Amino acid sequence: MKLLKASLLFINTFLVFTACAQIKTPEFSRDDTLRGSITPERSWWDLKYYELRTTVNPPERTLSGSTTVFYEVLKPYQVIQIDLQPPLKVDKVTQDGQELSYKLDGKNAYMITLKKKQEKGKNESIVVHYSGKPIVAKRPPWDGGVQWVKDKEGNDYVATSCQGLGASAWWPCKDHMYDECDSMLISITVPEKLKDISNGRLRKVINNDNGTKTFEWFVKNPINNYGINMNVGNYEHFNETYDGEKGKLTLDYYVLPENLEKAKEQFKQVPMMLKAFEHWFGPYPFYEDGFKLVDVPYLGMEHQSSVTYGNKYQNGYLGRDLSGTGWGLKWDFIIVHESGHEWFANNITYKDIADMWIHESFTNYSENLFTEYYYGKEAGAAYVIGCRKNIQNKTPIIGIYNVNHGGSGDMYYKGGNMLHTMRQIVNDDERWRQVLRGLNKTFYHQTVVSKQIEDYVSKNSGKDFSKVFDQYLRDIRIPVLEYKIEKGKISYQWANCIDGFDMPVKVSINGEKMDFIYPTTGWKALKKDVTDLKLDENFYVTLKKVE
Repeated sequence: MKLLKASLLFINTFLVFTACAQIKTPEFSRDDTLRGSITPERSWWDLKYYELRTTVNPPERTLSGSTTVFYEVLKPYQVIQIDLQPPLKVDKVTQDGQELSYKLDGKNAYMITLKKKQEKGKNESIVVHYSGKPIVAKRPPWDGGVQWVKDKEGNDYVATSCQGLGASAWWPCKDHMYDECDSMLISITVPEKLKDISNGRLRKVINNDNGTKTFEWFVKNPINNYGINMNVGNYEHFNETYDGEKGKLTLDYYVLPENLEKAKEQFKQVPMMLKAFEHWFGPYPFYEDGFKLVDVPYLGMEHQSSVTYGNKYQNGYLGRDLSGTGWGLKWDFIIVHESGHEWFANNITYKDIADMWIHESFTNYSENLFTEYYYGKEAGAAYVIGCRKNIQNKTPIIGIYNVNHGGSGDMYYKGGNMLHTMRQIVNDDERWRQVLRGLNKTFYHQTVVSKQIEDYVSKNSGKDFSKVFDQYLRDIRIPVLEYKIEKGKISYQWANCIDGFDMPVKVSINGEKMDFIYPTTGWKALKKDVTDLKLDENFYVTLKKVE
């Protein structure tokens, strides 16, 4: 997700003072490294396909089942890492019917010794059986896991959310974002009066003879670990079809009975969202798997093709406008923001959570673009500018690599304002739109690192944004445009910034039309009589007159 997650989870994880001050780096454990790095036990095999089979027991709050992991051998190696978080435990691992030995390294990493010789280019599989009580979500989706509650009628209502925490909180998997399965079967067995709604398309429902039903869902596209979900409840279903850029897209809605009429009205915003985002970002990335919006007992999250919804059927963010401008009350925050992640998070996915800005900055910015699409360019700009009050500038947006460390919550509002600023510099709205669409086409269904996105934006916008990215992603200071007027002449420079910062900016001189000036970190003089200078507020910088 997820909007305010970063402000709540990642702020103050380490202290950054200024470029000249000491940086206090947090301490990391072996568990952090095993989770956050591409270990030798991960790097030798390429994940191809999962079969996840899980039985949900709400009275006992337990899960049991297995994951079959299909993989290709990239180089010979005899130990494979599979992750599963306690209190869940691995019960047994087999390959070709033979039981394998394993040991637990740290709290979560099971190192499984393979008997069969692993040969480069061969396709193999293992079956990991597991059971137990999973981590209970304390404050989902920010502090996630499995949520066990009751609906108004007393029916069991179960949901998963695990961004940051990891999918291994509820099922055994290769819990690192760099390697996605190409496709997946999700088979969830629940009490017979309930339904499971998961990712992809429902293939079949099996009526078992023990008072349960099994729902089998198939995901045809690559999917990231935290994007996989199960939602168990007494769901009602309705649907429609959207005529999109790639043809007809099925839209399925699963809601509790008491929400059915409200959902039929509120979910009219889904086709609106798709129309706006296909304009800005290109075709919805998962036509083969459809689009679902699913009632859950928490705020919501961007689970791929199975977006979860808990915004209480009202516009804004739980009825509030995060920008303070009024524009955020024109649309449902969860429908817009979490669905925006289908392009930035699920289509284009970070390899390392340190680059989480790729998900959250672009998706925060999508709120601006949605507003602009329906209410005009000034409205979109007002929205993103209004969100600046939520920026804290305490820690950098990019986190620490290889230890499962996300950066600052500023990846939302500051990241969105960075992108809005860059659009002003490009100064060509159609070219900027093609950059956004090009990102989703070039990195279609891929995992990426920040440099790939940064380089693409610079190359295809025609502007070198390397210093801009460094300033806003890796530094906490907001550039200050200093200027002084002496004897009617003006001089200006960038201050409070990284070395070599040279971002162009639009200003108005003597009340004239806004136009670009090109400051550097040294004083420049403008050969013009000047009495007044004003800054274009679309640029996320500050203005300071010095004597």
